[in-house]
Amino acid sequence: MSPAGTPPRARPRDPRLDFFRGLAMFIIVMAHTPGNVWTLWIPARFGFSDAAEIFVFCSGMASAIAFGGTFASRGWILGAVRTLFRVWQVYWAHIGAFLVTAALMAVLTAAEVTGKDYVDRLNLWPFFTDPATNLPALLTLSYVPNYFDILPMYLVILAMLPLAVALARVHVGLVAVAAGTLWLAANLGQVALPAEPWSERTWFFNPFGWQLLFFTGFGFMAGWLPAPRVSGRGIAVAVAILILSLPFAYFRLRHAVPFLDEAAGELRPLTAKSPFGLLRYVHFLALAYLAWIAVGVNGVRLRVEGRSGRVVAVIRKVGQQSLAVFVTGIVLAQLLGVLLDLIGRGPLQTLAANLLGMAGVIATAYFVGWIKSVPWKRAAATKDAPDLPRAGEGVRPVEARP
Repeated sequence: MSPAGTPPRARPRDPRLDFFRGLAMFIIVMAHTPGNVWTLWIPARFGFSDAAEIFVFCSGMASAIAFGGTFASRGWILGAVRTLFRVWQVYWAHIGAFLVTAALMAVLTAAEVTGKDYVDRLNLWPFFTDPATNLPALLTLSYVPNYFDILPMYLVILAMLPLAVALARVHVGLVAVAAGTLWLAANLGQVALPAEPWSERTWFFNPFGWQLLFFTGFGFMAGWLPAPRVSGRGIAVAVAILILSLPFAYFRLRHAVPFLDEAAGELRPLTAKSPFGLLRYVHFLALAYLAWIAVGVNGVRLRVEGRSGRVVAVIRKVGQQSLAVFVTGIVLAQLLGVLLDLIGRGPLQTLAANLLGMAGVIATAYFVGWIKSVPWKRAAATKDAPDLPRAGEGVRPVEARP
């Protein structure tokens, strides 16, 4: 362990990281709203990767900022403890999100608000019919319904972080070997985690596959990987990857051309989401490379003024509170689906529901940010501060004693 000393100064926030995490949060809420036609226009429809990749990659980068300094300045043990504390927070966020969502869906189903079975829509009846078995399974993460599988995947990957840092202290290449081996094993079907006690189904998001993307983001931010060179050839290659993947990802083109549909089926092992297929990785890196260039050095193009600057500031604020926003978002998305069942799914109703979802995401980010600023401490400090003379007023002299 490193000797105790002056605490490290806080590293300034990276605007690029906050901005793209914020975008991912908006997309995730839209994508998880049942029957939302706006999902026809999210990035997942036009390429192999989607908002989940943005979330995991940026989480890796954020972890390098949040925990990397602790490992470096306070030693491996305290770095591991801080990481495991975050795992603990994510675990309870997952449990809370599941219980709140399950309870709301049960109430709405029992009340016959729309006559639809919302418990069945999330495939939660097995949980309610045998809680004695499934509640312990929920708490041990051996029961992970598909809708609630991103946070468990994230916390398992986070738990791998101390081991990755330990390997990097021997040689950074060992991290690459370990991450690549785990990813390959996941894609060959050799490693997975059970998702429910009554079947052989495994977690939809296999953490042993997705950790490759997380540690890629971590590696870039921690300096394990060099920043890619900006070049015309690199841009051309990245653009070509995005264009070539479009016909095999966009469903309208695939359905219009039988050959494309057949080819997409042949490519499925490389584009599979569960183990994080190779083409998903390649597609995301190409997209990330272009986005990295587009926002400029250190995100200079995100530091804009005027109306567009205010929009960017709001998106960044959402990205700064990604865990709270994500948990709120997956609950809110199901309620928005119920709302659409009530009011219909016409263009105006869909617009209203999506705007309401965005407003909920933004309100959550600003509220959590305000809470984290501990305003009660500032208020207490102001209250306890001694009264000082106003400008222009002299201090009354103390009368001299004989």
